[in-house]
Amino acid sequence: MATTPEAKVKAVVKKILDELGAYHFSPVTGGYGKSGVPDICGCLNGYFFGIECKAGKGKTTALQERELKRISTAGGCALVVNEAGLGTLKEDLQRLLKNWREDA
Repeated sequence: MATTPEAKVKAVVKKILDELGAYHFSPVTGGYGKSGVPDICGCLNGYFFGIECKAGKGKTTALQERELKRISTAGGCALVVNEAGLGTLKEDLQRLLKNWREDA
């Protein structure tokens, strides 16, 4: 079975989230779920996050942008990650969560 470039990004993100001890899941979308929901949602240290994974120069759709904005507006962390951002994702998540704790 061929793995898509986006699936590879998702796998790396999930591995990093596991290393950080995050609870996370991949919501069902399409006919059974809500369209535009990020690829990976979860919680780490009491903070909700949504991560949209993209491959190459993939862009978010209007529905994805709307849902990411709703997460941010509600006080969660909304991220878009592609291959270029994987190298620093673990540190970026740790820094974001540290900043949330200090702002609380």
